[in-house]
Amino acid sequence: MSFILDYVIPFVIGLGLLILVHELGHYLVARACGVKVLRFSIGFGKPLFKRRAGKDDTEWVLAAIPLGGYVKMLGEGDDADEVPESEAHRAFSRQPVGKRFAIVAAGPIFNILLAVLLYWGLFIGGTEELRPYVAPTEAAESPARAGGVRDGDLVVSIDGDEVKSWQDLRWALLRHAIDRDEARLTVTTAAGDTAVRTLDLTDFSLDDTSKEDPINRMGLRPQPPQVPAVVDSVQEGGAAARAGLKKGDEILAIDDKPVAASRDVIEIVHRSAGQALAFVVRRDGERLNLTVTPEERQLKDGAAAGFIGTGFDVSAMFATVRYGPVEALARAARFTWEMSALSLKSIGQLIVGNISLKNVSGPITIADFAGKSAQLGLASFVRFLAFISISLGILNLLPVPVLDGGHLLYYAVEFVRGSALPERVLEIGQKIGLTFLLMLMAFALYNDINRLIS
Repeated sequence: MSFILDYVIPFVIGLGLLILVHELGHYLVARACGVKVLRFSIGFGKPLFKRRAGKDDTEWVLAAIPLGGYVKMLGEGDDADEVPESEAHRAFSRQPVGKRFAIVAAGPIFNILLAVLLYWGLFIGGTEELRPYVAPTEAAESPARAGGVRDGDLVVSIDGDEVKSWQDLRWALLRHAIDRDEARLTVTTAAGDTAVRTLDLTDFSLDDTSKEDPINRMGLRPQPPQVPAVVDSVQEGGAAARAGLKKGDEILAIDDKPVAASRDVIEIVHRSAGQALAFVVRRDGERLNLTVTPEERQLKDGAAAGFIGTGFDVSAMFATVRYGPVEALARAARFTWEMSALSLKSIGQLIVGNISLKNVSGPITIADFAGKSAQLGLASFVRFLAFISISLGILNLLPVPVLDGGHLLYYAVEFVRGSALPERVLEIGQKIGLTFLLMLMAFALYNDINRLIS
């Protein structure tokens, strides 16, 4: 039951929304162009719900397999030659090439516009994100070490573009990795000075054979500023409260080991479930000795850890990223454009072999990310939906027969030559496109299962 709530439901809701928006794009533009819509279906296979409504008696369908959808229009596909003359002017196949192009392009475009809308909402509402404090990893050689990154550097901008959060930093570095160029990081050092760290990513590969996070492979890791070990909150009835810890207590040592920051307290407590710990604290200038026994709790990954029910003031580690409505819209549009370009570049790198095909993911991986992002909160889930919506839009615009982009390619050729392509050419193209799509889906599913096994 937990698996269904945590993963299946977020996956179905998220994918259902993206499919709905995509098909709504086709539907609305078809109606605006005067084309009659016979059926609007979310999902494939056996209908779970059917209802006819609207001026054209359109059949609205919710089907059993939620991995796609379609809009069936009059005079489309096999029924193109069976249109009554009285409704010929409303048939899709009888429309000028410009209108057909607009109807087909509307689906992917609506997905991209949805991403703009979602990012706009996030930027207006504001999100609490980890500030971009960095440090080099322990790797002896890495772009970060070669570029002079130091512990406690706070990244302010990359190539002149402002960086407000660790998320901003990740996407900027991934763009440079795709482009295989240098990234110039302007940082504020731990001493308060301004410096420039240059990461040479010209030879950096995003191939995931090591299954390691690419930012980590660049030699970077987050290193938030140390939070003083001063108790900011005490959970009522918890181990800390029972032992006598109070808000404002400064933890000086645990089991005779000096404590420098809150992370030291957390690490010791987490590995000491059920063990009595001797705390030395300072309260109102006096030193007190307290015995605290952490309670054992299960983490989401199934591991056990100790908890005592205290909180520390971590506000210095996070930044609220928020913009006004107009600036938020501009940033949302720009970010969506950059993400779209990044998606296209990634596909190009896959084709030429610079990125491993192991990066291709299918429904299982998407469901996994949907569940994990939903567990992190609404903002994380919305960001995930925006990213997948962009990916869906870009994928559908690829000039592959069967996909929307394949049909757009046909219409572009028809516009140039002044007449439609021969039926035989279209049939061969559909077969090639369908074969390619099935192979891609099989490969993605193989990668999904391989990730689960490994």
